[in-house]
Amino acid sequence: MNQLYTPWRMRYLRGETKKEAVDCVFCDRANNPQADAVNYVVARSQFVYVVLNIYPYNNGHVMVIPYTHVPTPEALPPEALADLMLTINRSMAAIRDVYQPQGYNIGANLGAIAGAGIADHFHMHIVPRWAGDSSYMSVVGQTRVIPETLEDTWRKLRDVWPTNHA
Repeated sequence: MNQLYTPWRMRYLRGETKKEAVDCVFCDRANNPQADAVNYVVARSQFVYVVLNIYPYNNGHVMVIPYTHVPTPEALPPEALADLMLTINRSMAAIRDVYQPQGYNIGANLGAIAGAGIADHFHMHIVPRWAGDSSYMSVVGQTRVIPETLEDTWRKLRDVWPTNHA
């Protein structure tokens, strides 16, 4: 029998989270650009930044997060909303260059009752999808198999980030 070794996910499965120096992990990353590599921040724009989800559903799963700490997009000014959507497009282009997905899920969970893990800081998820990416491991075993390290995913997306449209 083959064994899948993913000890880094155990903290997530147990509901354990790293205690951050500030109250909001997204604000911490927003205000710490010198640590972009260790925080897996792929790119930054005027109003938002792109970061890998450290508990990804698939390779290339990123989040686009406003610098402003607000719980819903309704609280963002129009220029931040425009930057958010343009950055989502840039993220999809980078993911497409690296992984050639057949589709995407793009969305947000607003509020804890809607499934938001970090409900106080609005963010959008971009999840690349392929036919058959939900296998018996995720359906029966409730375990995702991510065949690439976060460091490799970060490097690949950072290398192809479409800076000519920033």
